[in-house]
Amino acid sequence: MEVENLTTTVTEFVLLGLTQSPELKYLLFLVFFLVYLMTWLSNLTTIIVVVTNSHLHIPLYFFLANLAFADISDSSITAVKLLWDLASHTRTISFNWCIIQIFFFHFSEGAGILLLVVMAVDRYVAIHKPLHYLTVMNQEVCTGLVIGSWMGGFTHSIVQTALIIQLPFCGPNILDNFYCDVPQVIKLACANTDLVELLMVSNSGLLLSCIYLILLISYSIILVKIRKNITDGQHKALSTCAAQITVMSLIFIPGIFIYDRPFKKLLGDKIVSVTYSLITPMLNPIIYTLRNAEMKNAIWRLMSRILLCRRK
Repeated sequence: MEVENLTTTVTEFVLLGLTQSPELKYLLFLVFFLVYLMTWLSNLTTIIVVVTNSHLHIPLYFFLANLAFADISDSSITAVKLLWDLASHTRTISFNWCIIQIFFFHFSEGAGILLLVVMAVDRYVAIHKPLHYLTVMNQEVCTGLVIGSWMGGFTHSIVQTALIIQLPFCGPNILDNFYCDVPQVIKLACANTDLVELLMVSNSGLLLSCIYLILLISYSIILVKIRKNITDGQHKALSTCAAQITVMSLIFIPGIFIYDRPFKKLLGDKIVSVTYSLITPMLNPIIYTLRNAEMKNAIWRLMSRILLCRRK
């Protein structure tokens, strides 16, 4: 049957979620509510600390604050719907909201991934050009890199969304997931999707793999070059590199598992989706904070000021 002879008749999708057990749903609601709360608290703390501390107004923390905002956005897109479904026992999402969820999820994820690339460039300049660091990574350059990251995420997402919208959906309408995403939705199209799947894998999976490989090679070169005669400034940059590699792996490895293959269902898909969309946004700021003395000191100073204000 030709695609042009088919029209979309599906008005909503049914999300099977993480479990069908009523008792387990309440437990999962509590767990993911705490995860979502921690995501907001940790990332919002990062943003507030960077904004309110003048000594953190340097490129690294500017990028980190933007990554924290992307993590809040990314988590909210999936967690709010998941928590609502677990609490209300509803399992449906309208076709339009499903498409909107896909768009904003890939928008924030794409921007976050490109911000990691920008942060790798920042560390390269900090280690190899320490005397010219603030000249090279000036305010205009940093602002342009951040805007470019968000525009890149927008472009990536609009391509994903456009490829899905042009497909006809006439049933079935059951998604074996807790949020709308490309691999599950594309399989419900009542048309041959081989070419679209190939384009999707290229736009998401292959791109993730290439970026991850490039970043690993870049960080390996950085680590090899500074393994001897490390100065204090380079030691701090090295510590930051370790945190960035950890965060990078938490984002890229699950993403590659989901998108860098033909869209077939595997047993670990839901677990990886939970890690990719809910757990990683919570862990990112925690990893950076634990690895960064300046951030920890700034947070303690902020907490001290809050406590002093309450006492007054």
